[in-house]
Amino acid sequence: MIQIPSVDLAKQYNGIREEINYAISHVLNSGWFIQGQEIAAFEEEFARYCGVKYAIGVGSGTEALHLSLVAYGVDSGDEVITVPNTAVPTVSAISFANARPAFVDIDPDTYTMDPEKLEEYLEKSSHAIKAKVVIPVHLYGHPADMDRILKIAQKYDLKVIEDACQAHGAEYKDKKVGSLGDAGCFSFYPTKNLSAYGDGGIVVTNDDEIAKKLRMLRNYGEETKYCNLIKGFNSRLDEIQGAILRVKLKYLDQWNKIRRKHANFYNDLLKNSPVITPIEMNYTKHVFHLYVVRLQNRDEMRQWLKNKGIVTNVHYPMPIHFQQAYRDLGYKKCNFPVAERYAMEILSLPMYPELTENNIKYICQTITEFYLDSVTYGERRIHDPL
Repeated sequence: MIQIPSVDLAKQYNGIREEINYAISHVLNSGWFIQGQEIAAFEEEFARYCGVKYAIGVGSGTEALHLSLVAYGVDSGDEVITVPNTAVPTVSAISFANARPAFVDIDPDTYTMDPEKLEEYLEKSSHAIKAKVVIPVHLYGHPADMDRILKIAQKYDLKVIEDACQAHGAEYKDKKVGSLGDAGCFSFYPTKNLSAYGDGGIVVTNDDEIAKKLRMLRNYGEETKYCNLIKGFNSRLDEIQGAILRVKLKYLDQWNKIRRKHANFYNDLLKNSPVITPIEMNYTKHVFHLYVVRLQNRDEMRQWLKNKGIVTNVHYPMPIHFQQAYRDLGYKKCNFPVAERYAMEILSLPMYPELTENNIKYICQTITEFYLDSVTYGERRIHDPL
């Protein structure tokens, strides 16, 4: 039986093995492992890639968001607005900053923050907790509608911190994500489009003062050695990861191009099936960190594919406000109907540059067989989009 994993990290490593091994050995031989030349060089290269002045390496994507919130003065008594269909780490970062997470529903086409819902929430908001920041999430690699979000944020005096942890290299109106808001946050978790071999993250910004503050926050609040101006944290991207990321950054656009090609091939093969394939808005460049479809009988399909050797995932099966950890926020079922409904329908098919066309053909053929095999074919058709 063919075996197709949801992601294959070993194949990527084997394709660039010599460069990676050399980069790691160079750091080991240097004897310098924290905040050295490799991190400084990577920060400069990634800032240039994103089209911003500064990039500040940190310990994870979650910490990129957390430290950005702290740098912009978010604290207890403040509210940070995001979406309920993101990964829990987005909201964990808000909790780390002692702020209250608030949610608005998502656009039914892009699965990202719905600007109309954001403005509607802000217009109706009358409670004592003041919204201070909005975090749009560029989910699955598709940018949120930043122009509209930025316009609303300006109207209500909100800072905008982009959660670009799934969108390395994605573009909104020919600008790289991360460069559009006040700051942009990326994760280098091993499965990301640009990934380390462990945890890692980075914040990009054009704000001189925020960049300076972030450099202190990540390193105990130090301005210079043993001179601590503010209360800080230990959240540093190490030299070995910096060296690895410098190698991989050279391949990012090439890998994203292949992901987009794979997505188009999936779309073409699935266009006559009951499956709803992802949309790319004409003002964006989707980088398909994940290839996420929607369908009824999702769990049954997932088991069918597993039985045929195809591993899939669900990103994410439970909206944040349904999680036990965040029930104290007081949200109820049907507060965010689009996000809640989609959580029951979404399925992430295998997506990585090393995937082959034959792999994709087999996956799509197996999906077609699921419908042909069923005597209840009509019951498995997805209902019309909202």
